[in-house]
Amino acid sequence: MGLAARLAALLAVLALGTGDPPAARGDTFSALTSVARALAPERRLLELLRRYLRGEEARLRDLTRFYDKVLSLHEDSTTPVANPLLAFTLIKRLQSDWRNVVHSLEASENIRALKDGYEKVEQDLPAFEDLEGAARALMRLQDVYMLNVKGLARGVFQRVTGSAVTDLYSPRRLFSLTADDCFQVGKVAYDMGDYYHAIPWLEEAVSLFRGSYGEWKTEDEASLEDALDHLAFAYFQAGNVSCALSLSREFLLYSPDNKRMARNILKYERLLAESPNRAVAEAVMQRPNVPHLQTRDTYEGLCQTLGSQPTHYQIPSLYCSYETNSSPYLLLQPIRKEVIHLEPYVALYHDFVSDSEAQKIRELAEPWLQRSVVASGEKQLQVEYRISKSAWLKDTVDPMLVTLDHRIAALTGLDVQPPYAEYLQVVNYGIGGHYEPHFDHATSPSSPLYRMKSGNRVATFMIYLSSVEAGGATAFIYANFSVPVVKNAALFWWNLHRSGEGDDDTLHAGCPVLVGDKWVANKWIHEYGQEFRRPCSSSPED
Repeated sequence: MGLAARLAALLAVLALGTGDPPAARGDTFSALTSVARALAPERRLLELLRRYLRGEEARLRDLTRFYDKVLSLHEDSTTPVANPLLAFTLIKRLQSDWRNVVHSLEASENIRALKDGYEKVEQDLPAFEDLEGAARALMRLQDVYMLNVKGLARGVFQRVTGSAVTDLYSPRRLFSLTADDCFQVGKVAYDMGDYYHAIPWLEEAVSLFRGSYGEWKTEDEASLEDALDHLAFAYFQAGNVSCALSLSREFLLYSPDNKRMARNILKYERLLAESPNRAVAEAVMQRPNVPHLQTRDTYEGLCQTLGSQPTHYQIPSLYCSYETNSSPYLLLQPIRKEVIHLEPYVALYHDFVSDSEAQKIRELAEPWLQRSVVASGEKQLQVEYRISKSAWLKDTVDPMLVTLDHRIAALTGLDVQPPYAEYLQVVNYGIGGHYEPHFDHATSPSSPLYRMKSGNRVATFMIYLSSVEAGGATAFIYANFSVPVVKNAALFWWNLHRSGEGDDDTLHAGCPVLVGDKWVANKWIHEYGQEFRRPCSSSPED
């Protein structure tokens, strides 16, 4: 490759892997480190509210003093107006004091200070798109891990299959959702026309609102009437007119003057009269179809169970060893290798990085994280089936990254320097963060990967930079196995056969993170530069 070609390839790598760190609102939900940063503005809001409460408490103490003073005069059995001093103070109170109390600016000054402080913090707060993204994440976890909505509302992570209930995660402290919380999740689904998800969340909201009816909470946006209204129409849209009618009638008990609901009731009654079978027929709710995901059942099954990964004693060719790859670099400190699968070949290298190295990589990447994208033809797009943020780190950022490249090269025997490999991509997953089944190698000639002029991605080297408490496994769909997150370990596999053709069995996915903060680092190695390190073969089996 000539000097000009090398320069063009390096520029292509830069185009793929660098960019200014964004401050875009609406992406908070897509990386847990961004969610954690949202704690800071809330702490500022707490301080503002603390000051407001102290001001209001002082104001209310003063009002209580005034009330007690006047009340004590009225409780005197003698006629107080006989005393000219008392008569004077009565006239003064009614002419001046009460007006000053009622029109006091102290209350408005207190709330104005709170509002002014909020407006200064507001630009740092999550956007409405984040609320939608977080709500969709809960629905995703509900689907993939078959979680019970009632359990989630109580803070319990339980998989329900028929009569069997399995605890997937037991938090040290239970945190339950409020009626308004459940309503907001249901409303996000409702607004998308997704009544499959809207109904259970709105049902839970209605149940919780009923239990606390009459209690007023300042922070709530919705009410029992709102929840009944949305749930009734969701049932109607789902084909359950009988439930829609029952809920609408209940709504009118709380809001009898609502003409729109009265018209809906007449409509539902007419529909049931015209077709009496509707009253007993219960519509079967179908989960929304995902056109791009033909392997959904297999994918979700692997996320739930760890798939059919065989144990080593059943298949002797799967083994563990200390690996040096005949490299002097690893002779004094070989890497613990575990062969996970043979076709495709997948190996897990335990303790590939140290805790301090993993933390350093996360710290280097965090300021540069931006929403992850996927290739679509020649474009790169943000999509719902990949929820994470990523950053690209050049080895010039820190000497430790140079050491890491040397270690990867020694272990794999491959050339990992640009343009024969991409810079290290660091990924932090968001709330319910995932990456649905995909290939790492390009499947289209127009893929942006070919801008590097170094061929397709021949291999993937993925390092787990953190642990998670539940979920987040790497699932290989067609090969029917999955690998849980193992902190500081690295997962390696070949994306291409020796013929250069893509290996379909490497279709894989990052399962949604149920609980935890998942970080990974990817090193993608390209074909060119590996000709004598991994020789080609004409056999499609190799």
